Amino acid sequence: MAEKVLSGISVATGFAIGKAFFVNRSHKAMLSRRTVGAAQVPAEVERLRNAFASVKTELADTRERVPAELRDYAMLIDTHLVILDDPKLSGVAIDYIEKLGLNAEWALEKAVADQDAAFGAIDDPYIRERMQDVHVVSDKVQLKLMGKEFDVSSFSGRAIIMALDLTPADTVELEVDKIMAFATVRGGKTSHTGIMARTLGIPALVGVERLEESVRDGDLVVIDGLAGKVVVNPTEEELALYSERAAQFEDYTRKIKRQCQLPAETYDGFRIQVHANIELVEEVAAVIDNGGEGIGLYRTEYAYLNRRELPSEDELAEMYSDLASVMAPRKVVFRTLDLGADKFISSFGELNEQNPAMGLRAIRFCLKHPQLFKTQLRAILRASAYGNASLMFPMISGVKEIRQAKAWLAQAKAELRREGVDYDPDMPVGIMIELPAAAMISEYLAHEVDFFSIGTNDLIQYSIGVDRTNHNVSYLYQPLHPATLRIIKLVVDAAHEAGIEVSLCGEVASDPHCVPLLLGMGIDSLSLTPQAIPGIKRIIRQTSMHDCRELLREVLACRTVHRINNLVQDNIFKAFPEEVGFFTSLLENDELV
Repeated sequence: MAEKVLSGISVATGFAIGKAFFVNRSHKAMLSRRTVGAAQVPAEVERLRNAFASVKTELADTRERVPAELRDYAMLIDTHLVILDDPKLSGVAIDYIEKLGLNAEWALEKAVADQDAAFGAIDDPYIRERMQDVHVVSDKVQLKLMGKEFDVSSFSGRAIIMALDLTPADTVELEVDKIMAFATVRGGKTSHTGIMARTLGIPALVGVERLEESVRDGDLVVIDGLAGKVVVNPTEEELALYSERAAQFEDYTRKIKRQCQLPAETYDGFRIQVHANIELVEEVAAVIDNGGEGIGLYRTEYAYLNRRELPSEDELAEMYSDLASVMAPRKVVFRTLDLGADKFISSFGELNEQNPAMGLRAIRFCLKHPQLFKTQLRAILRASAYGNASLMFPMISGVKEIRQAKAWLAQAKAELRREGVDYDPDMPVGIMIELPAAAMISEYLAHEVDFFSIGTNDLIQYSIGVDRTNHNVSYLYQPLHPATLRIIKLVVDAAHEAGIEVSLCGEVASDPHCVPLLLGMGIDSLSLTPQAIPGIKRIIRQTSMHDCRELLREVLACRTVHRINNLVQDNIFKAFPEEVGFFTSLLENDELV
């Protein structure tokens, strides 16, 4: 038997066999804590300043090397650079050196503890996230003071990365071609670790208990992203079994990839569009290679992040026009800026809000800064002359808000018309339904726009009242919650009643358990990560609309998530026997481990 077998939550399927590398931050036990004499104070202050400066230089270099597939997370390095410049950390630590004669390591620990004490009592996920960033930054400086290197990038060869938690900032510092899989103690189903793992196409587990004490650097481990297991130092027999499973899984993924250009049509003739969510023009190749029929969600924030000045209209128009023309005649849906909450641009700085998730973000932020908003609207309009472009406003909560946004769009059109600039005057305009308020008045909103796109990540979070990144309550984040399904159905019915199309662009769109229910509701299109498209198109082609509607009817009569999950699982076994047979074969002989 293997030395140990640990259980976790699978957030990205697949298998990996390799050496473990634990991102070790247990250096705190080795911190030197002492006082220094008055004559040594200037040197100690200088040592601290040099450590901050050195970490800052290294982070700036790292930011330049962030691979294209992870550029969306590069902004987190900017966040850490801001913390390094913030006197609340370095300034307070220097005060402790100068006033109390503490050595640099201890002074920094006390400065961090002060921030912990100040913000620890605030039950706000945003504040907790910011404190996590402060700890990450102080860890880097402490290691520098101790003459050690930050270990996240110090492994050689390929490895399976393990950690108590893995921030996006940690991940962007890794050399992605060296990463075989992730396993973390913390994190939930929709954590960044899972999203990044799926982007990179590698298996990942979160919520693995006893990981820290059970795995040593260099241990041979198996990550079973199907059964949610970490097998530590397997036997020869187990190793052979998992090698065979890994080969079978690779064959399966290659097979569905070969069929990904086929239409997403049920065998009784219901056709649905399957689009991709992207944030970089460079991802277009992945969209087309994986059978994407368009871009259902183009996140426009990246052009505004990681820079000190706002992008010009010409710069944005060129970028958007390139995307529209390369995808033509396929559709591209441009979502206007979704800034605020956890995404900021240096020109405006962070907002000092008690609850930024419900604060000045997305369309609210744009309406507050009309010149910035209009610049983007003009750029999207100009791009509409080069392809099949649509525009979508995020986080709409009411009729007045959509009318205000459309008024700015009308003004932008009028200006371009007077200037003789080409654009598509009939470019479709839609909104994201991601607030319960918008869902409940969707019958009114449907008469204001040309299409809806349901953003389930936020809609579920706000409807159930659960922070999806908080592992303490992540068990409550249930896409198949009866309330969630009824809300989605309400929105779909309202859209169709008004004669407009409705898409769905959250994580639910890439969940095979949920897709038959979405089909049964009559959803018109799905938008998901490019890598998930082949599997979802295959699921759609193996089912019938009749069966989906029957499943939906039974599910909507259920009162509990447990009952719905059972029904959906039964449907999976009945409707997709080949997939079930394949995955069952991968779980056979599990008594070995």
